Amino acid sequence: MAKKPAARSEVVLFDVFYEDGTQRSNRRVPGEILGGLDGDEPARTEIEAQDRLIAEKSGVPAAAIESLRRTKK
Repeated sequence: MAKKPAARSEVVLFDVFYEDGTQRSNRRVPGEILGGLDGDEPARTEIEAQDRLIAEKSGVPAAAIESLRRTKK
């Protein structure tokens, strides 16, 4: 018997620009935290949390985010 397909959560991709001039593309943010009155601002909080986790694991301090932009498809 075939398995039931798993529910997929929508993911929104962002390009992240840092104050030191670096850029990272296609950072994933769950779509359900976006929208409403805050718009894309919750994405900054989520990406900062991801950066802190990466910094803890790598031992390299995270750079401050200058701006975010949704990735164009």
